[in-house]
Amino acid sequence: MSIEQDARDGTGVVLAFERPPIRTSVVVQRDRPAVFNTFVRTIDRWWPLRPFSMGQDAVASVTFERRVGGRVYETWHDGTQREWGILLDWEPPERFVMTWNVTGVPTEVELRFIQEASDRTRVDLEHRGWERLNEEQLREDCALPGGYRGGSFQRGWQIILGRFVEAAEAGASGAGEEV
Repeated sequence: MSIEQDARDGTGVVLAFERPPIRTSVVVQRDRPAVFNTFVRTIDRWWPLRPFSMGQDAVASVTFERRVGGRVYETWHDGTQREWGILLDWEPPERFVMTWNVTGVPTEVELRFIQEASDRTRVDLEHRGWERLNEEQLREDCALPGGYRGGSFQRGWQIILGRFVEAAEAGASGAGEEV
């Protein structure tokens, strides 16, 4: 909910968000540095490229340029690159924020990695900025049918994070202590 001030008498009026952010969380049975590294260093090993990429079977790798302003992009077997987004905030192993350019009009994705115990990390995802899209864009299919309005982004992030948990708990190679 949001609160909007009434200019006449100063009282607040509660309005429902028309385009709330997508929020979802998962818990991984590993320490935070390993979980963060699995996400950013081995993403092309666990991310379900079919259907959640631009090139699908053509994708050879996915790269995080690990710095503010760095790109997150897929590279196809023929060398073609397609940008998923730009890192707006980079705080390893705690969080990162990036644009999400796959929506046509860029939105934002934030992931927070919260250490709950020495061997347990909660990952909170928020995908926001839906107010930037018009009604037609909100209904357009993404990787799954239905678009934002039909819940496909919520379902998609749950599928993606489910695959991520499996990889992180299996100890995806390349996800050591370095952040």
